[in-house]
Amino acid sequence: MRIDRVYTKGGDKGETSLIGGARVSKADPRLECYGTVDEVNATLGLVRTALESSAAGPHLLPIIHRVQNELFNLGAELAAPDPERRAKLPRIEERHVLGLERDIDAVNDELPALTSFVLPGGGAASAAFHLARTVCRRCERLVVALGQTADLGGDLPVQYLNRLSDALFVWGRWCALKDNRPEPLWDSKAT
Repeated sequence: MRIDRVYTKGGDKGETSLIGGARVSKADPRLECYGTVDEVNATLGLVRTALESSAAGPHLLPIIHRVQNELFNLGAELAAPDPERRAKLPRIEERHVLGLERDIDAVNDELPALTSFVLPGGGAASAAFHLARTVCRRCERLVVALGQTADLGGDLPVQYLNRLSDALFVWGRWCALKDNRPEPLWDSKAT
């Protein structure tokens, strides 16, 4: 794919084109969904940078690279309202959800049992994962809402985002462990 021009001026009046050419408002819920998928992906760019100096980096960096590509595919899938066009695109499949589950299981057994809610922190990589998790949860809520009024082609987009947010939580905890950083826990009496 070659992109010669960054600006087209096609969105100057508050509209944009979906895959297939349909013009819609930039306030359309479908755009909010795939824009938030893009936001999740951008936060994973911060995660990747933080992982470069984390002991968890060698294990997690290739996984995050894979997930970023899967998110790009998900964004395209959400940008294609027409089922026939969507079927021709790379899509989230059950194997992607199962891959996240395997990735979670690979590190979760090393983590101490939770006795309280975890506060974001635990070092740069852990905190970046927690930020990505919150954006992913918001994205999941938006996609659920879109699925109530539009055809998403099945449940896999929501399942993927749900599993990804779980993975981001576990990976954030694992980074704190690997980086020998205390994991901040919620203390209801601290207020």
